[in-house]
Amino acid sequence: MWGIVFFFEISSKFANERSINMVSIALGLLIPLMGTILGSAFVFMMKKGMSDHLQKSLLGFASGVMVAASVWSLIIPSIEMCEDMGKWSVLPAAIGLLLGMSFLLLIDDITPHLHIGTSKPEGPRSHLSRTAMLALAVTIHNLPEGMAVGVVFAGAEQGMTGISIASALAVSLGIAIQNIPEGAIISMPMCAEGNSKWRSFMIGSLSGVVEPIGGLLVVLLASLIMPVLPYMLAFAAGAMLYVVIEELIPEASNGEHSNLSTIGFAIGFVLMMVLDVVMG
Repeated sequence: MWGIVFFFEISSKFANERSINMVSIALGLLIPLMGTILGSAFVFMMKKGMSDHLQKSLLGFASGVMVAASVWSLIIPSIEMCEDMGKWSVLPAAIGLLLGMSFLLLIDDITPHLHIGTSKPEGPRSHLSRTAMLALAVTIHNLPEGMAVGVVFAGAEQGMTGISIASALAVSLGIAIQNIPEGAIISMPMCAEGNSKWRSFMIGSLSGVVEPIGGLLVVLLASLIMPVLPYMLAFAAGAMLYVVIEELIPEASNGEHSNLSTIGFAIGFVLMMVLDVVMG
């Protein structure tokens, strides 16, 4: 009798914990999208276009958050998971990092897109509108962020050492924070391109939908990717670092020289580092 009661108590506790984890994962996947939506809403709050100084500061901030998330939440856990490999524990992280950068390089090369502040499209020739190509550029940016959130939640769900639900939520929150200025940087230039404020807001918001979709796919495939999780963590880091190096930093450095992007980078990096350590 006592054995049956004990079994049901344990089962109930496990079910409750599982339910809490599922809610946390669902929330964690949606938080970055909320940040994008909030940032895109800036198009209704600011009558004039975004100043160059503000844009440089926000781009630097977003870069700092992404670099810190790549290092503290993805690369370091990847290396720690392979400690039993001794001095070769860095190998999966190195391979994953290079594969992530190569993947984004390929996507960047085969997708027609247009970066904010430029008039010459990149990728293969197409008849897409400027608005569509701007949206594709942003989607390319957001893809690795969704992957990063998904892979850390997948690791936490499977009980991998060094990755907890709290640390995964820290990654999600950090990316959401950097998505706020990113959403504004997307929607406001689109409005300046001649789109209505509502259209600009919708395009800016929808550009973030790829994040929870990509993250959910990774979580659903968690049981399959666990053997290669160290590679996947570094893969997501490499993809995020590609976006920072290829797009965000050059865009922050355009025009008149300013230290604002550097200051923004420092603030973003420290904020994400603190979030990861405190919540992890």
